[in-house]
Amino acid sequence: MSQSPSNPKGTRDFNPLTLKRRRYIIDTIKSVFTSFGYNEIETPSIEKRNTLYQKYGSEGDKFIFNIINSGEKVKKADIKSFNNEKYNDFISSLSEKGLRFDLTVPLARYVSQHQSEISFPFKRFQIQNVWRADRPQKGRYQEFTQCDADVIGSNSIMLEYEMLQLFSYVFRKLKLDSVNIRINHRRVLNKIANHIGIFEDFNEFLVIIDKIDKIGIDKAKEEVKNKFKDLRDIDELFEMISKKMSPKTYLNNLKSNFLDHDDDNLLDEIETLSKLITNDKKLINIEFDFSLARGLEYYTGLIYEVSLGSDSEIGSLGGGGRYENLTEAFNLKDNSGIGISFGLDRIYHVIDEKNLFPKDLSLNNDILVINFGKKYLIEIFEKINQLRANGWNVSIYPDNNKLSKQFTYSNKNNFNFALIYGESESQKNCIKLKNLETGSEIEYELKKFIQNFLKM
Repeated sequence: MSQSPSNPKGTRDFNPLTLKRRRYIIDTIKSVFTSFGYNEIETPSIEKRNTLYQKYGSEGDKFIFNIINSGEKVKKADIKSFNNEKYNDFISSLSEKGLRFDLTVPLARYVSQHQSEISFPFKRFQIQNVWRADRPQKGRYQEFTQCDADVIGSNSIMLEYEMLQLFSYVFRKLKLDSVNIRINHRRVLNKIANHIGIFEDFNEFLVIIDKIDKIGIDKAKEEVKNKFKDLRDIDELFEMISKKMSPKTYLNNLKSNFLDHDDDNLLDEIETLSKLITNDKKLINIEFDFSLARGLEYYTGLIYEVSLGSDSEIGSLGGGGRYENLTEAFNLKDNSGIGISFGLDRIYHVIDEKNLFPKDLSLNNDILVINFGKKYLIEIFEKINQLRANGWNVSIYPDNNKLSKQFTYSNKNNFNFALIYGESESQKNCIKLKNLETGSEIEYELKKFIQNFLKM
């Protein structure tokens, strides 16, 4: 019994129009990356499991698509571990590779592996598919495209500023300059935790703070109170961190509430960034936000998140931050990095919803050659090739079908013109070109068709 065809869960097909629009977004992002001196790399879809586990450890089994060993290697499967419900050990015995779940771990592996060939600081961008075994839901897929830019080998504050420029330039080009870039600092979050009496389990505190956008400030505050006992000034703190701030306000609150005498470097970093932001009128809307946490533990410095604002159901359109220790697992120490990523699928959804895709991205084909039989096609093949050589997209209808069927095809596929050359035209030594939008026809002398058409 035959089955109806369907996609694997969490994956999609892209029709020609969707693909053209996705490439428009990707090309826009690429153009900005390259204008700032970033060079493109690609890494394999498959990585060794021990490489992938450098970031998330055994917890990675929750979302890594493992690739089963083939052939004789299957015999090495640890059945005893399976019977004892030690599934991580069983999977390890059965699989040596997995599909990459992001582009950051492959980058860390790449930089460490090729460090002798790389000139630091190393500026790269990468736009490739990743696979993640999350539960599929609206706007979240198991196969999706990441658009990343990173710099490895410098801790300069100018790079923090450059990331803001990359975000701003891309979203302005995409006509999404109403988005907001939220900024915070991991060391500031540490200061906040210490201020209210949290000196251990800092990451658990971050997890709760990171949920504020989803669960609201009151529920987050309640979770913190329930998790951590004997806290100080928590009501006042949550009132303050619930507000988005200008660079100046953020800085003043930081100085007044959280900074000690040993925080000169942190203060200088944020003051420098604030000045750069204030003086650059080309940046899009920037907010400093004490509540921004970003859940990934490897961020150590400034962190970013781009969104449409609190009233939008669309989540983050991009994010990133500073990390210090990512390459240490691959024996490359003291190599600070910073990176950002654009959420291609969500950006597509917003542009489509706002009807902001350029009109010329429609599937307009240039010319359809109407088929009146092989004899007539052979007579004008040279003209067809000349049109293509001059940049026109020309498609020949492959079968000598009824004219009504051929013109129905031309309409459904958005052709601009129909080239007509049959018995009548052959006898008159001419070619007719029909404008499929207006219905008007122009007749050209066969010998002079190309030169006259190109003048049109």
